[in-house]
Amino acid sequence: MVDEEGEFVGIMDLSQGLALAEEKGLDLIEISPQAKPPVCRLMDYGKYKFEQKKREKDLKKKQTIILVKELTMGPTIERHDYEVKLKQAMKFFEKGDKVKFTVRFKGRQLAHKEMGEEILNRFSEDLKELALPEKKPFLEGRKMMVILAPKKNKSI
Repeated sequence: MVDEEGEFVGIMDLSQGLALAEEKGLDLIEISPQAKPPVCRLMDYGKYKFEQKKREKDLKKKQTIILVKELTMGPTIERHDYEVKLKQAMKFFEKGDKVKFTVRFKGRQLAHKEMGEEILNRFSEDLKELALPEKKPFLEGRKMMVILAPKKNKSI
C-alpha cells in the first residue's frame, strides 16, 4: 500500500486498505495487479484518470508518423511529367515522408525493364541531396519500384 504522498505504508488486507481510504475520503486504486502482493495506492480516482489521459496525450504528441507516398508513372515518361513528379517528391521529403516510385509496365513494355530501372535510378540520383534509397530498384509483377527515405540530418 502506498499513501497519497507516495510513501510506502506497508502490506495490509483489502478490508484494512478500504477502511483507510474511506477514513481519508480517497479511493483505493490497484496500480500493479501482477505484483506479489498487488500494489495499491490511496488517491482520488478522478485525478488518477486525468493524469493517465494527460500522459497518453503527451506520448501521442512525441510520436512521429512516417507515411509512404507513392508516385506512379510509365517507362516512357516525358521530361515535364518527370519534373512534376520530382517536385512532388521534394515536397514529400520536406514533410518527412518516404516516397515509393513505381514504374508500371503495360503490354510488351515489360521486355524493356532497363527503361524503368533507368528512370528509377535517375530519381535516386536527382534526389540524393534530400533522400537515400532503401534498396535498389526491384521488379514485382508488372511494376518496378524503389523506395526513397528522407535523410535524417536536417540543418536548423
